[in-house]
Order: sequence, then C-alpha cells, then structure tokens
Amino acid sequence: MQTRKDYILSLEADKWLFHADLLVDKAHVVMLKEQGIIKKKDVAAILNCLKKIDSEYFVEHKLPSYEDVHTAIESVLIREIGEDIGGRMHTGRSRNDEVATCIRLALRTELLGVLKAVNELRNVVIEKAAENVDTVMPGYTHLQHAQPTTFAHHYLAHADAFARDFTRVMSAYERVNVSPLGAAAFASTGFPIDRDRTAKLLGFDSVLENSMDAVSTRDFIIEVISCYANLMTNLSRLAEEIILWSTSEFDFVRVPAGYATGSSIMPQKRNPDYAELVRARTGTVYGSLMSVLSICKALPYSYNRDLQEVTPHLLTATKTTASSVSVIKSIVEELELKKEEMVRKAQIGFTTATELADTIVRETGFSFRTAHKIVSSLAKQGVAIKESGDGSEVLREIDDVAISVIGKKLSKHGLTEKKLNKALDIASNIEKRNVKGGPGKRELRRMLRTRKTDLDRDIKSRDTKEEKVRRCLEELEKEVKRKARVIRVIKKIRS
Repeated sequence: MQTRKDYILSLEADKWLFHADLLVDKAHVVMLKEQGIIKKKDVAAILNCLKKIDSEYFVEHKLPSYEDVHTAIESVLIREIGEDIGGRMHTGRSRNDEVATCIRLALRTELLGVLKAVNELRNVVIEKAAENVDTVMPGYTHLQHAQPTTFAHHYLAHADAFARDFTRVMSAYERVNVSPLGAAAFASTGFPIDRDRTAKLLGFDSVLENSMDAVSTRDFIIEVISCYANLMTNLSRLAEEIILWSTSEFDFVRVPAGYATGSSIMPQKRNPDYAELVRARTGTVYGSLMSVLSICKALPYSYNRDLQEVTPHLLTATKTTASSVSVIKSIVEELELKKEEMVRKAQIGFTTATELADTIVRETGFSFRTAHKIVSSLAKQGVAIKESGDGSEVLREIDDVAISVIGKKLSKHGLTEKKLNKALDIASNIEKRNVKGGPGKRELRRMLRTRKTDLDRDIKSRDTKEEKVRRCLEELEKEVKRKARVIRVIKKIRS
C-alpha cells in the first residue's frame, strides 16, 4: 500500500527527464559563471560532478529516492562536493522553471522522433500508391460500393492526412521549443542572469518571456497531445481498413505474418492484432488528452502541484503515438494486395452509376437531376447493368426506364451504344476522372510527384531543426569542458 510520503513522489515518471535535467543544470551553471555569479573553481567542481552523475547514475539508475529527479540530482551533487559548492547550482532558479524547461527539452526530442516516423510512414504510403496506379478497386461511402477508384488514389488520401499531421506536429514543435528557464518560481530573480544565453545553449528558438506564464503554462502539452490524438485518429482509420480488408468478406489484403497472430483453439485463424491495438490505443491517447485538459482546467496562476500529474499523461501519449506510427508503417510496407479480388469487387454494386448519369447529361442535354432519377430507377428495378454485354439490349432497357420516368427515350436524344458501353466500362470510368484530385492516371501521377516533393521538403525542414539542436548542445558541451577544465588545472598547479 502506498504511504503518505509516496503519494507526492514523481521520481518514477521523472526518469524520462533525467538527461534533460542535466542539460538544464549544465547550461544554467555555464551562464552563472559567465555572469560572474559563481566562481570559476566552484563552476568547475559542479560541472565535473554533473558529468560524473550523467555517466554513472543515468546508466545504472542509481539515483537515490527523493521527491523528484531534480532534487535527487542536486542531493547527489551536494553529497559529492559539499553544500558550500554544490548548493550554489540552484542560484537564480526554482524547481518551477527547471521542471518546465526539462519537460520542453525531453518533449522536443520525442517530437523530432515522431516527425521522423510520420515522414517514414508517408514515404511508405506514397511508394505503395506509386506501385498501384493501375490497381482498380471499389470506392466506398457508408461502407457501401459507390464508385470505382484505384488503390493509389485511396492511399494518397491517407498520405495527405499524414502530411497534415506532420504540419500540425511541426507547428506544435515551434511552441514547445521556447525556454522558460530563468523565470524562477514565477517572479524571475534578483540575480543578473542571462535567459537568452541559456536558451541558446539548450537549442531553444526563443525565451518564453513572462515569468509567470513561463512556469505555469502547459498549453503546449495540450496542443501536442491534441496533435497526437489527430494523428492516432488517422492511424486508426487506416488500421480499421486493413482489418476490414483482411476479412474473407473483403479479401483485399493479406496482413504481414509478423503483424498477425493465431488462435489458441482455431488453427486457421490469422488475426490482425497489431492493427487492432493501434485502433484501441487511439482511445488511450484520447484519454491522456482529456486527463490533461481536466487537470489544467481552472488552475489559478502561477504554479500548482496539479501540474505534476500532467507529465505522465504526456509520456503515455507520446510513447503510444510513436510506437503506433512505427507499427502501421511496417504493416503497410509489407502488406500483400489481392489485386484480382479488388478488380472483381469493383464491378459489384453498379459502381458505374454516377458516370452513366453524367454521360446521359453530356449526350442528351437533360439535367443531372433528371438523369439521376433515370439511373436511380434502373438500380431500384434491379436492371442487370454489367461492364460487358449486349449494348443494344442495355440501351433498350434504359429507354424503357426513361419512358416510365420522363416519357422519352434517351436513344432519341443522343445516347448511343458506344457512349453507353464507355460509361459502364470500369477503366474508362476511372480514367475520365482527371479533374484535380481525381483517380485518373495523369492526375494521380501529378499528385504522386507533388507529394514526393512535399515530403522531401518536410524531411529537410525537420532535419534542419534537429541539426540546430545538435549544434547548440555540442556548443554547450564545449563550454562545459572549457569551464570544467579549470579544476584540473588548479590541481595540477598544486601538485
């Protein structure tokens, strides 16, 4: 049973922030030295000890049990080099701005990973679409056969959704990557600190200025989990289609062996468990979002301990989303298409009805609503309209229906057997739809080129941000080495 003391601890959840906390400590101490707030030898001792903690405690998880990871690190520092020196590290800051900064640093790393994973997924989906420009399949509305389309057209729709997810997460990254460090408890500090310097050393794009806002806002977390929720929704839609398409009723795809499981009792079963878990874990991310919204609702400024409960939900949503993107990417990459069955099913359910109505409009001059009524009557009366067959017979049947609906024969107003056969031909039906965004081959190839160009741009944009962070953290480590070297020089002189 949890004790009263355990109830307030966050060390387990804060392990995620360990490396980020050490980076914040290093940047803060470097800045304190540059501002003349801490002496050279004290700075060197602190930085050398932080390096030791980083290499020894992080690897072996030997941190002592304190209220949180931030207190734990400081306690080890003081134990190693004494309070007179180690106790100076916290000068000019509070746990409030320290925690807020650590969360942003750790989340920034995770977001760069998610962005990379989304781009990898987009690439796989686009490549799968490019391989299947000629793969005909039925399109659906309300899960009913609607119009013929292609697998490429269908999968580009998913690619476009994931492209928007990338844009949303990238935009959220901009609001995550700002530094609250230096805001202290909420009213900043009387020490002459340089907030811009620590922001630059840590790779932040700017400083979150208002010190009260800096320590107490978690709107960036709400935004990020909202982006995750949207991304998971799109992943879940694709997962659901994979699940449906793998059934005997559809029989469009075969799920990769590594992502399907058997049954303990039914030898023939091949269950799409991974896709089902993506679908289920979408609810997990939704739950994280609602939890964070509920925690942050009506909190007065500035810091409140309630915010400690936000981080575990952020971590859950982040890990769930990142792993789900990776799973769907692998499934799509290895997905086996049953193309013949797709073509066969595309001919079921009078999927050429819309093009037949359009052809009547073009060839006879009747309004679309009139043509719609005629074709609708054909469907209701169960007239056997097939892709191939006796065109003259089909035309007579259409004329009979037209007489009953409008009192006129369509063959007397320009509808011919040739035009009729073309309207009922699946391939011709699709190819005619070269309007922007349609499934026609010319338009599909244009969209594929554009999506690939957009993806290349987004990959570069994401990589640029990662490179900037890398350069800044390298500069921080150089500063740490320069300032930590002082103590070794002093020891050498004394010896």
